[in-house]
Amino acid sequence: MTTEETTLDRIRTRPRFKMFTHLTKEEYAENLKKYLAEHKSEFSGNINKEVATIWVETAYDNYWKPRLALRVEIEDDETVIRGVFGPSSAVWTFFMFLYFSFSILWMTFFTMYYVEKQIKSAEYPWALSASFVMLFFILLTYLAARFGQHKGKDEMLKLRQFAEESTLQFEKKII
Repeated sequence: MTTEETTLDRIRTRPRFKMFTHLTKEEYAENLKKYLAEHKSEFSGNINKEVATIWVETAYDNYWKPRLALRVEIEDDETVIRGVFGPSSAVWTFFMFLYFSFSILWMTFFTMYYVEKQIKSAEYPWALSASFVMLFFILLTYLAARFGQHKGKDEMLKLRQFAEESTLQFEKKII
């Protein structure tokens, strides 16, 4: 098994990695189910032969609680497992909604300011200030996401270890 990870993968909002194995999709899914059953006190998840979603069992369920999505694909006669860390889909959707809304509002307010300056009008003196406020909200949303990643770092490390061990454990048995 080999693993690929770039610097860009570490600074993304949703960090990711890629593992290569000689197991088939079906073998990997079955082995993942076995490994999850053996460690059911530590981890929970949903698994099928294409996608698996794994999370760490804890007494709390905060917005920063990370999930590991594993996608299994075939590339060049080798099985590729792509792992993506992120929050639950509801939290991810909410953050994307915030990014989208604040970005659209920033573009709107900045366009109002720019057009006002081009036509030498004074109808929207607040437009530039409002665009800076939207940039601040975008930054605040990003910082909230980074804070969540920082709070969930230990769980992300456990999930990464889960991905590696669950693959290595069964790959050694086949070789």
